[in-house]
Amino acid sequence: MNERIRVREIRLIDENGAQVGVVPPHEALKMARERGLDLVEISPTAQPPVCKIMDYGKYLYELNKKQHEQRKHQKGTKIKEVKMRPRTDAHDYEFKKNHVARFLEEGDKVRLVMMFRGREIEHASLGRKKLERLIQEVSHLGAPEGPPSMEGKWMIFILTPKAQKGGKRPAKETATEETASA
Repeated sequence: MNERIRVREIRLIDENGAQVGVVPPHEALKMARERGLDLVEISPTAQPPVCKIMDYGKYLYELNKKQHEQRKHQKGTKIKEVKMRPRTDAHDYEFKKNHVARFLEEGDKVRLVMMFRGREIEHASLGRKKLERLIQEVSHLGAPEGPPSMEGKWMIFILTPKAQKGGKRPAKETATEETASA
């Protein structure tokens, strides 16, 4: 930028984007100072290097603003956790299954944890069957990331949501439209 440009000649672009031509950097800097702007090197690897006359402070501000907008529109995936036991009752199982389905519809990953207490670990196959049944019932919304892993007395599955067309929660939107029209 400005005096830090140390080459014999540069290709100059003015503040409106029009090419001025190949000029020595001291002349380009003089033109920039007359207009109250800065001389900024855009492409240092080109032959000759490309420089542009611009307001450097305004350029940095707009660049920062653009990056902030990009970060604002990003959605980070969250991992929600649902814990169960091999002896979880049928009603509780349905309740937890509905939670898993809602989390997957919202685009969040779900960590299914089967907790074993005491001697229940000896019958881990019962817990695995219950988890596999749950995964099968919500398979239209998400798929397991990999095989289950055992961490101590916990068996863990991670479900990843499947991509949905047209945005989030399509089933709930159609239900609200039907009640609004009735």
